Amino acid sequence: MDPTREAERLLRRFARETNMTVAGRPMEVHGDGPVADALIQMLAAMGARAASSSPADAALTVDFDVATGAITLGGAPLRERGDAAGRIDFARDHMRVSTGLAAELRGAGTVRGLRIGVAMTLEPKTANLALLLADAGAEVAVYAHPDETDPAVAAALRERGVPCDADATLEPRDERAAALAFLRRGFDVLIDDGSHLTRLAHEEGLVDGWLGATEETTSGLTPLRAMQRDGALATPVVAVNDAGTKTGFDNRYGTGQSCVLAIADLLDAADVSVRDQHALVIGYGPVGVGVAAHLRALGARVAVAEIDPLRALLAAHDGYEVGAADALAEGALVVSATGVAATVTAHQIRAARAVAVAGGVPGEIDLEHAVLGDALEPIAEHVEQLADARTIVLDRGGCINVTAAEGNPIEIMDLSFATQLAAVRELVETRPAVGVHALSEAAVDHVAATAARTRGIQLAARSVRSSGAPDHWRSPRYRISTEQETA
Repeated sequence: MDPTREAERLLRRFARETNMTVAGRPMEVHGDGPVADALIQMLAAMGARAASSSPADAALTVDFDVATGAITLGGAPLRERGDAAGRIDFARDHMRVSTGLAAELRGAGTVRGLRIGVAMTLEPKTANLALLLADAGAEVAVYAHPDETDPAVAAALRERGVPCDADATLEPRDERAAALAFLRRGFDVLIDDGSHLTRLAHEEGLVDGWLGATEETTSGLTPLRAMQRDGALATPVVAVNDAGTKTGFDNRYGTGQSCVLAIADLLDAADVSVRDQHALVIGYGPVGVGVAAHLRALGARVAVAEIDPLRALLAAHDGYEVGAADALAEGALVVSATGVAATVTAHQIRAARAVAVAGGVPGEIDLEHAVLGDALEPIAEHVEQLADARTIVLDRGGCINVTAAEGNPIEIMDLSFATQLAAVRELVETRPAVGVHALSEAAVDHVAATAARTRGIQLAARSVRSSGAPDHWRSPRYRISTEQETA
């Protein structure tokens, strides 16, 4: 038995069966020996903390019994989430921040009667965002790209009365028509992911009457800011992605954990371990930071390729080898974390041990040219291998945590969707001008404070002296003494 591999499998089982976060969660390991030691080390590297005796921790604590393989959550065995309805309800039980923000919207009547479109990857957390908005009084409809649709969740959402224009069986030639049909429902606010629907609405002149849109991702904000520079943007957009309660958690902890554990699950099916694997992360933005950290936590030897000098310096100071992708891709597990098409070249694919995409946009790996003169052979679901080059290709370069797993963990998306709800409130209440706008510091602070309170995190009290006097801005180095003042 390989103790580290067994520890990793226990960790991955917890994440797979719950879709919950490791980072920040109280966790306890019961038992002695090399498996227990490896699991303790792995959990600490991924940001888990020791449980305290507080009631808040008691409800959140995960216990691993190494001897039996049993895992408990809040003192009870992990329960089967069951069908799509059960998965939606399980996620709702752990989305307390979003639930609190939605209750405020309902109490104030902020979105009552407003038509709100939700265009995002459709899985249980997104379903809850739509249901919370509907509970708050909005008229909600949901759209998702076929590759980003869980059909069982779509059906469950329809059964609960939310119109859902998401069809996993849709042919590519029909995707544009389906997206336009969704937009022609007519919305006051659009919650978007990747700005695909926002941009399509501009192409077709369908933004008239919008109060605005919110945008979830970096890759979605980049074209919207280009549209603003070119004078093509015709609606206000709140940059949810840039809020600390979104990007500080979603990319680093959410995408990092969910993508790396999905990669490990798929490689396991090919009898390949992440541990001791040479890994190359291309791109060291927030997603790359999270992917690199989680690969390292599982025992990979991680290197980074980055075109931005500041990010390259950060990677080097985080202890990673930094260099050119062509040189570092040889025999490596290559993970693209850029959100830019054609990041991983055909040459790099064929030189690699395995390739995958974290986050991702269409065509982020140049698989089309990599397979020329070669062929993809199936190994397992979502796992193929180039027959001649022997490179393992995971999910054909799809966004690995969405297309081959269940998306980011529940508590991470709870923070992101609470931030979305705060952004919707700000759009409706402030009616900003056309342009891309940051979510206000007050709104971000409110989401953070709500999260800290609901998760039982105690904040330090500011001391009387540090609270500041009227002249607190004056340098104490040159302050006039009492004797000088009275002289």
